[in-house]
Amino acid sequence: MTRLVNALVVLSASVALAAEPVTLKLGSLAPRESPWGQVLRAWVKAVKEKTQGGVVIEVYWNASQGDEAAQMSKLKTGQLDGAVVTGVGLSLVDPTVNVLQVPGLYADWAQLDRVRTALSPRFEANFDKQGYVLVGWGDVGLDRWMSKGFALAAPSDFKGRRPWVWREEALLPAVYQAATVVPVATGVPEVLPELSTGNVNALSISALGAEQLQWASRLDHVSSTIVAPNIGGLVLSKAKLDALSKEHRAIVLETGKLTCQALTTRIRTEDEKAFERLKGKMTVVTPTPEQAAQWKALYAEARARLAKGTLPAALLQEVETLLK
Repeated sequence: MTRLVNALVVLSASVALAAEPVTLKLGSLAPRESPWGQVLRAWVKAVKEKTQGGVVIEVYWNASQGDEAAQMSKLKTGQLDGAVVTGVGLSLVDPTVNVLQVPGLYADWAQLDRVRTALSPRFEANFDKQGYVLVGWGDVGLDRWMSKGFALAAPSDFKGRRPWVWREEALLPAVYQAATVVPVATGVPEVLPELSTGNVNALSISALGAEQLQWASRLDHVSSTIVAPNIGGLVLSKAKLDALSKEHRAIVLETGKLTCQALTTRIRTEDEKAFERLKGKMTVVTPTPEQAAQWKALYAEARARLAKGTLPAALLQEVETLLK
């Protein structure tokens, strides 16, 4: 009788253990109630329902796990199982992803889509080699120049200014070098205080990003022209995914891909609406043909600098060919 009781106890413990849900911990800079947060929370709910509670996704919002460099580091060490990041975070795994947001190279989303569709298999393979799954893309918006107290109508307007650059950003430093201006390098969480004190008075950001991060209230000029698309994506640990049951792994990936598609559609629409709102609050700066030519020349010089080490020259040439 005692043996039977012990066996039942062991069996009950085993069943309870098997029923324990697997938690996937994800980092994000996005606020919980932002458009990104709304879409991601729908994914969290879908995964929980479809796996019948077998997989739970826990998202750490609003940079609570640190900037994207910290999040990707935690993903590498297993402290996080995934992250929803911008191109900065993606480029920490595969620097060539930066070719999708080279300043002055893309005029609209259609051009980005053409290049990204062609290069995605290559990026996905690069992530896989390093132990990650690039589940899908989720854009941040179309970056524009914004400033406080002056217009950035031409590259010469950078003189004497204090533009911001993300500390891990690989592309804009080349633009600032070409414009002979020294940027203020910080992480994203430090930008709002820097704008408030005036230590930063210019930056490149999407309209939606500026609103959601509360930077727009500290700025009063916005360019009508696009600097570059601001991309992002969902990255998950390959090891963590492989530890799931085959069924649960498929659910996480399938719903994740759909979530990324929904993010792309939603964010592009929201960014356009945000730009319309900013146009009603800020001075819109539209370069003259002569000024537009100066920007074109500046971006061309920046690309030449990037081709000397930041990005493979052949890859840049490939993208320029795809855009013709």
